[in-house]
Order: sequence, then C-alpha cells, then structure tokens
Amino acid sequence: MNTYSKYVPNVFLAKCTEKHDKGETILVETKYGKENESIVFNLIAEQGGFYYYSIVRADGFNVQEWAKNKSERLERASINADIKSNNYFKASNKDAEFLSLAEPIHIGHHSEKRHRRIIEQAQNNMGKSVEFSEKSEQYENRAEYWAKKASTINLSMPESVEFYEFELEKAKRYHEGLKSGAIERGHSFSLTYAKKEVNEIEKKLKLAIKLWI
Repeated sequence: MNTYSKYVPNVFLAKCTEKHDKGETILVETKYGKENESIVFNLIAEQGGFYYYSIVRADGFNVQEWAKNKSERLERASINADIKSNNYFKASNKDAEFLSLAEPIHIGHHSEKRHRRIIEQAQNNMGKSVEFSEKSEQYENRAEYWAKKASTINLSMPESVEFYEFELEKAKRYHEGLKSGAIERGHSFSLTYAKKEVNEIEKKLKLAIKLWI
C-alpha cells in the first residue's frame, strides 16, 4: 500500500512498499482511506524498508486548485450570509411604521404584550442582520486571501523549478546591484538581507531539482 508522507512544508511524498519507475501511475491512499491516482517522479529516499517518491496527482489537482476551490466555497458562504443579513434586516423593519410613532408601552393594557413582542423581535432581527453581515464580510476577506493563493507556486509542483530559477536570477541581480552601488541601499542591512534571500532561493531551487528533474 502507498501512503502520503510529509517531506517539507507543502510537499508530500508517496511512501511505498515497492519500487516504482519514473512516470508510472500509482494509487496513494490518504489517512482518510481515499485513493488518488498519482504520477511518480523521483526516488527521494529509501528508509526502513520503504521507498519515498515525489509525485503529482494524475488528475492535475494541486495546491492551486485546492486554494481556488476554497475561495469559491467561501465566496458562496459570503453570499448566503449576506442574503440572510438582508432577510433579517427586512424582518426587523416589518413593524417600522408602528415603531416610528414612538408610542409608549401601555402598562396593563391588552396591547402591552404585543408591543413588547414587536420591539423584542425588531431588536433580535436587527442583531441577526448585523451578525450575518459581519460573517459575510469575514467570508469575503477569507475568499480574497485564498483567491490570491490560487496563483501560488511552491515546491509541491514541478513548475517550481522554472519559478525558482527565475526568482534566483532576479534576487542575484538585486544583490549585485546593491554591492556595486547601482541600487541604493535602504538601510545598513540591505546587502545582508539580499544575500540571505539569494541563499534561501538557492536552497529551494536545489530541492525543487531533486524533487522534479
């Protein structure tokens, strides 16, 4: 049986009991028992009688698709919450004409209970309207966050090799510009931070190549 094993942030390998060839399609089981068809790339490690391979989903589903789906679900939740907010707002104004008269409650009169009930219902419905309006905004903000994530490229994708090659070239040009003086240093640690960025991208590129080339 093949299962998922976390390797580095965002990257899960296929933990296999048997050897597989690059390009082979295998089934990998999640901890919930669901099996995903996956394409084998590279043997990353052999340990404890298991073989660990870098893989991608055969159906093309990846972190970008997951983020896109998450954003769409939150967008729908935001719309539903907004509809509920509007419905409660309308309900809170059902007796607006009567309440606008600002009639005092007539204690002991047969209208007292109804008057109090109208006020209580209006307050409750307005409170619910505000509550769902806030929920709608929260869902919308989260939807925007995941929509941005839908364009993310990370080490879980073969495209990361080309991406980090481009990012490394850009980071090196910036670092060299700071060293030569062609780019003004914003503060005393500008060069240090730029070099650190180069080193970090180099590590990611090296890992991307190990996973996918």
